[in-house]
Amino acid sequence: MSTPDQDPEREKRTSEILGEALGGAARRAGLDPAESSSTHKVVWSAMGGWRGILESVLPSLAFVIIFTIRPEPLILSLGVSVGLAAVFTVVRLLQKSPPSAALGGLIAAVAAAALALWTGRGADNFVPGLITNAVYGSVILVSALIGWSLIGLAVGFLMGEGTTWRSDRRKRRAYFWLGIAWAALFFARLAVQLPLYLAGDVTALGTLKLVMGLPLFAPLIAVTWLVVRALHPREPAREDASEA
Repeated sequence: MSTPDQDPEREKRTSEILGEALGGAARRAGLDPAESSSTHKVVWSAMGGWRGILESVLPSLAFVIIFTIRPEPLILSLGVSVGLAAVFTVVRLLQKSPPSAALGGLIAAVAAAALALWTGRGADNFVPGLITNAVYGSVILVSALIGWSLIGLAVGFLMGEGTTWRSDRRKRRAYFWLGIAWAALFFARLAVQLPLYLAGDVTALGTLKLVMGLPLFAPLIAVTWLVVRALHPREPAREDASEA
């Protein structure tokens, strides 16, 4: 049976582990507020540049176009979509560049295609995306509401301040509203796309998935970056060192 003294320590360890994982992911994506990067560069890095945009858009776009023109056989549109994701992964492996983004896209594409083939419904190709939006939105919303914003945990790790941001009313409020904004994005996608999925309108569903993807992701990344940089302005010594 845990004692009252053990619970805060366990909570702290959990938050540190989570913050390290989130912060590491943000750093790999080029989202490190400790670096002197421009907003444009940060957003571009978060999207993965032209390669990341193509890896994110082309498989879904190909599926929507081919399915709209020729819905049967379903394996045709699904095969092209999975094939493109596989090509992106192979190219990354051959170039010895980090394959995580393309590999993740390939796994998602294969899982979605397998589900669609199993059910025989083209709309089921979008089920993993709907689930992802529901899970991400729920987790981010709950974390913000209970005062442990995932954004705050990530930034706390990156800035080396751990969870001390929770005692700063200004930071805690900012991370709360950023969490609400990100949760709203995921829930907005779900609210728009779920009715189209239930109606079986594959063309409209796929089109809106693309429209509500990077075009909404990029501005919110920019806003998040600007807010975090405002909360953590660079120290003069760091600026001088970077200019030297």
